[in-house]
Amino acid sequence: MIPSIEKASAVEIKKFQEEKLREQLAYLAANSPFYQQHFKTHHVDIAEIQTLEDLVQIPPTVKEDLQEHNDDFLCVPKHEIIDYVTTSGTLGDPVTFALTDKDLERLAYNEALSFACAGVGKQDVLQLMTTIDRRFMAGLAYFLGARKLEAGIIRVGPGIPELQWDSILKFKPTYLIAIPSFLLKLMAYAEQNNIDINNSGIKGVICIGEPLRDHDLSLNTLGKKIKSKWDINLYSTYASTEMSTAFTECEMQQGGHHHPELIIAEILDDNNRPVPKGEAGELTITTLGVEGMPLLRFKTGDIVQAYTEPCSCGRNTMRLGPIIGRKKQMIKYKGTTLYPPVLDNVLNDFSEIQSYVIEIDHNSYGIDEICIKISASDTSERLMKKIRDHFRTKIRVLPLIEFHDFESIQKLKFPKMSRKPITVIDHRRGG
Repeated sequence: MIPSIEKASAVEIKKFQEEKLREQLAYLAANSPFYQQHFKTHHVDIAEIQTLEDLVQIPPTVKEDLQEHNDDFLCVPKHEIIDYVTTSGTLGDPVTFALTDKDLERLAYNEALSFACAGVGKQDVLQLMTTIDRRFMAGLAYFLGARKLEAGIIRVGPGIPELQWDSILKFKPTYLIAIPSFLLKLMAYAEQNNIDINNSGIKGVICIGEPLRDHDLSLNTLGKKIKSKWDINLYSTYASTEMSTAFTECEMQQGGHHHPELIIAEILDDNNRPVPKGEAGELTITTLGVEGMPLLRFKTGDIVQAYTEPCSCGRNTMRLGPIIGRKKQMIKYKGTTLYPPVLDNVLNDFSEIQSYVIEIDHNSYGIDEICIKISASDTSERLMKKIRDHFRTKIRVLPLIEFHDFESIQKLKFPKMSRKPITVIDHRRGG
């Protein structure tokens, strides 16, 4: 299931996207109260926007626009809305997105493409280890995508290793959809209960929510730890509610593939200009084919690097590498610029660490400070020294590290109303 446009030449893909862009601009000008005002305020004549390069004439949309003018993004009458979802609010107030029947069909198509990228076919059964309720788009997308692909799906939901293994052994799924760090808990449970993980029938895992790879696209510490014991394929996927689109790895596992019929992706610098080829920047997206609440040049806040050479799988689409970090979570620490995923990679080297949260704050001089709160099976000074030495070696700076009990870490990690674990608590922005 590879759409012909994804095998087309770069020139053909660009021409195709420019046609879709002109259609989207006309739709926004006719139906979106927010973009009607946006075009007027910034003197944008959409007739002058003919190519992807012309997009720089339009000021980007930011998360604050969505938070402050949420209803103005709606392009259809309310009676045409079929489903409401909300963002997780990790970096601010949650935002509501309204989806029409056509948007749900597009969501299903997107996820079917993503599953097919990872080798999932009609004969496969997927076990879903994320919530499908609580206004969460991802779980719904996975369910719809499996139905579109005519694959089976087992809706187990998050957590509870015992129930997950009961379903795996009973229903024999071939793929899991899970947060990578949860796989470590599944592996530990299997070891304690004499379950042979390599004889379970699981071929691969669609991994969500956490990076699996370093910037050279090799497996990071977490990915290596999983693969060292469980001989399965790990597929990274990156998506967000705002995009209604996923970038998922193919069997080559060299970055998540772009679907040109669904989204225009730009990688921008701090001046909202495209970065030079091969450099990292902020992913900025324009949704294509979204009916309810389409977005134009929306800055996601995620720092990424794009790969543009053709993939040996046959697709010629751009690929996204792992998320380097969230722009708002960039830390200037003792002369070094850091993003939390770098800290995750160091912490994942220690099997003794059960859980952790990273707290970022300003000190009295307005300088960034990092405190890592850890729950560990061993709270000896020996382990603390090993962790500190590892930080000095890996990132050349040493944040404050504290041992805490497991329950207090879990309370911080799973705040009330949270749909997914929060590992970074950034007090600099008041949350």
